[in-house]
Amino acid sequence: MSRYTGPHCRFCRREGTKLFLKGERCYLEKCAFERRSYPPGQHGQGLRRRSRQSDYSIQLRAKQKLARTYGIREGQFRGYYREAVRLPGVSGETLLRLLESRLDNIVYRLGIAPSRRAARQLVRHNHVTVNNRRVNIPSFLTRVGDMVQVCEKSRQLEAIRESMGRARELVAWLSLDKANLQGTVLAVPNRADIPTIADEQLVIEFYSRV
Repeated sequence: MSRYTGPHCRFCRREGTKLFLKGERCYLEKCAFERRSYPPGQHGQGLRRRSRQSDYSIQLRAKQKLARTYGIREGQFRGYYREAVRLPGVSGETLLRLLESRLDNIVYRLGIAPSRRAARQLVRHNHVTVNNRRVNIPSFLTRVGDMVQVCEKSRQLEAIRESMGRARELVAWLSLDKANLQGTVLAVPNRADIPTIADEQLVIEFYSRV
């Protein structure tokens, strides 16, 4: 699967807001978005001056912002949309629940990794177990009752210890046992319990028209 290896601050500039793709580093470092708040590229400043956006452009930006926040490429993101539309309930909220249920996101939400990108790396390198079984697939969808834990041999990793040492507010639908570096999925999250800033309905509208 392809993955983006370029500068992540470019995404913040394009979406016109800080996406915190580097986790805590975004608070410590001077972000490129703070220095140049207009979109990247040779026409970036001209795009900032453009006052009116079409409905399609607004929906596209909402989709790109959400996909980049979770670090998901287009093909996989479209698959989540199709699954969200198929399942009962409000499609936009269901889409967010699917994204939040990803194993890499759970590792990030628990504070085991400083960013979703770092969480994906931990999962791929076999540092995480789900219900005492090693899982190295970042897109693995967790369920209510699943226990996510750092492997015994990986608990002394400096990156994990540093991340766990930072204060971070835990979402209501997860529980955390810091001593054992493990967390449990307590419930299916409500929209109010998902801190991601996004307009998920615009994402649904975008895919509905293409």
